[in-house]
Amino acid sequence: MKHNDDRLVPVLLLCAQALVWPGAALVRGDAPSASALLVAALVAGSVTGVLTLRRSRPVATLVVVAAACALGAGPLPAGATAVLGTAGVALALWTVATGRDTFTTVLCGTSLAVWQLVHGLTLHRLSDRDGLDLVLTALLYATTCGAGLLARRARRARRADEHLLRRAESERHRLPAVERRRMERELHDVSAHHLTAVVVTAGAALGLRETRPELADEALRFAVETGHEVTRALGAVRAPAPSAAGLPSPEERLLGLVAGFRRIGQPVDCEADPLPEGAVADAVYAIVREALTNGARYAPGAPTRVRCRYGDDRTDVVVTSGAPLPGTPAHGADLGGGRGQGILRSRAREAGGTLTSGPTADGGWEVRAVLPGRTAGPADRPGARGYRVAQVTAAAGLVLQPLLPVVVIRAEDTPAGSSVSAGVLFALLAAAQAVTLLWLRRAPRTAYGVLAVLALLWPVAAAAGDYGGPVLLPPALGAVATCVALAVDGAVRAGGGWSRSSPRPFRAPVGQPARGRGELRERSRRPLTFPHPLAGATAVHTAAVTTAVLDRGTGLPAWAVVVAALAGTGPVMYAAHHVGTVRGRRVQDARTARDGRLGALTGEAVRDAWAERRRIAGGLETTVLARTADMVAEAEAGRLDATAERAREALTAMRALLDTVRDDEERPALRPQPTLQALDLLARQCRATGREVDVRLTGRVPERLPAAVDLAAYHAAETVLAAGGDHPTALDLDAVDGALTITAAGVPSAAHPAVRERLAARVEALDGALTTGPADTVRLMLPLAPGDGEKRER
Repeated sequence: MKHNDDRLVPVLLLCAQALVWPGAALVRGDAPSASALLVAALVAGSVTGVLTLRRSRPVATLVVVAAACALGAGPLPAGATAVLGTAGVALALWTVATGRDTFTTVLCGTSLAVWQLVHGLTLHRLSDRDGLDLVLTALLYATTCGAGLLARRARRARRADEHLLRRAESERHRLPAVERRRMERELHDVSAHHLTAVVVTAGAALGLRETRPELADEALRFAVETGHEVTRALGAVRAPAPSAAGLPSPEERLLGLVAGFRRIGQPVDCEADPLPEGAVADAVYAIVREALTNGARYAPGAPTRVRCRYGDDRTDVVVTSGAPLPGTPAHGADLGGGRGQGILRSRAREAGGTLTSGPTADGGWEVRAVLPGRTAGPADRPGARGYRVAQVTAAAGLVLQPLLPVVVIRAEDTPAGSSVSAGVLFALLAAAQAVTLLWLRRAPRTAYGVLAVLALLWPVAAAAGDYGGPVLLPPALGAVATCVALAVDGAVRAGGGWSRSSPRPFRAPVGQPARGRGELRERSRRPLTFPHPLAGATAVHTAAVTTAVLDRGTGLPAWAVVVAALAGTGPVMYAAHHVGTVRGRRVQDARTARDGRLGALTGEAVRDAWAERRRIAGGLETTVLARTADMVAEAEAGRLDATAERAREALTAMRALLDTVRDDEERPALRPQPTLQALDLLARQCRATGREVDVRLTGRVPERLPAAVDLAAYHAAETVLAAGGDHPTALDLDAVDGALTITAAGVPSAAHPAVRERLAARVEALDGALTTGPADTVRLMLPLAPGDGEKRER
């Protein structure tokens, strides 16, 4: 893993501070006193030293840096702690934002800004100075916190994507083996319960034919009924239902395993959280099964406790068996081969976890496994109520600390006066703009209008507060919020911002989703004819700059001021919008690449599993089903001897097929194209990667579809599920009026040009139809009768 050197940036800040002071003073010939150099060395050394530990103790580092710079600012001249007090504090705050949760970050940033405000009030009185340093400091802290939170979220998103792709890669190799084991298990059930019962019943009837002739008729009827049941069961083996409603969940499988051990007299107490399908669930099942088996083998009748906790960052599995009961013989103690623990550790490693086992204090045995959880890394959890109260209390104490000298030591009357400084007005405007940005997602048009009005008020506040500083600074500060809004708009338009439930970006066409993850809405009202936000923002801030310059006074004509303001404002607004657009495109490209890679892995897994199914189903059709049909025919003809013989042949063929399934595990050279009968594999693979997918087929869908329709329907379903992203998706298939309809809900990207183009190519080849709407829904209609499109394809 790559580690950054945490000493480099603090050392660079120390060198920059030395250049500003005392370097600049020495160049001017103004040598500082020895006491000032000593204080500066102590402050700089403390700040630099603690900044090197910022990753391990970010909050403590922030407090120490801020306190050291504040203590040094008193006895030292101006500029002696300028770099460390701004960039150093910002670096510590950045570390808090990237390494701690959002609540802690906002609390630290707000407390620090308010603390500096109160500290300035106690020293200088805000009415005696412009207060721009306060606004700039708050802006620095807000920018640092926001950038740090965005970086942390981006890092977590990258880790989640990498974890998802690793999981899909492991499931891609697992699905064919899972399908092989499923068919092997179900074929074994058919042979063990159905065909064996026919052989036993027919043999008993033949043996008692002389004394119990009525048993022959019963055996023949049983053979006919069982033969039809075998045919239905084998049909379900070849094409199981794609919906997960009828399949046992991992939790149900685990509880069924526990119930089986209870039936043989092993007392087991089980508490298990619901688990998703996948390698983790399989590993949990195998670990618990082996641990319970060992407990029943070496300590029969001893109480056993099973605990399975599925969390965000880890899954804990603990199986604790009690000590062997006195006087109870362990009949299976000599049956173990000594390979169980090694196999369990291997299963845990394959799932990405670890396993340990060993004796307990009371003479029992404990198996403990730690497996991956829902996400790749630990998620942000809201802290306990007491911890949050402690955080807020500490922050309040820090904020109120500068007021203690005013309350305890001195009590001076504040000079009376009705004038309000420009700093107060600037702070109020900045706060209003910050609140407006919070409404940008919910009400973008209203937010843009309020930001435009507030931007025009900055020159007014400068004039009302008798501001005498740089004339362009107030309009520049007022443009910061607008630049943030333009960057957000550019990101949303490029597809990299907000979720599928977000409103349309400013001036997005009605009836169409925003590029990326917008929501499709059908509205009958006409769209509002607002101008593009970039043009509106440029016009508003050009007016603000022009007003500020003309109010201060200038020798240039008004038109020249307007042209100059437009030349300076336009590129800034365009750059902000362009930065957001570039970031949005990068996010969208990364999401598209992830979805493409995930779709490719899913497609490969389904094709391999489908090839396994077709290989085994081919053996069923040529051997077992043929022998079963012969058995039914002989039974209907009343020939009991032949019925028994055909049943034995079917059972022998089934066992031979099972041996073939176990022995031949190599991937076939040629893989057939999946059809709608592979939808259960597609849904299972999607669920194994953490997605909620529900596929439902009505009884009106024919069992056999035209080849072109069958292939096109599967590929359309595959495309729709790949475009669903991380959202729960429901896929309904029905046959109405001679057409197969596929309705997908929960697919926000289905109306995007690339996805729509792929779906349209499948539909148009069969003269079908494609519609989108309402929100996140797409509907395809494929005619079941061959049309011109299918004829052309052939």
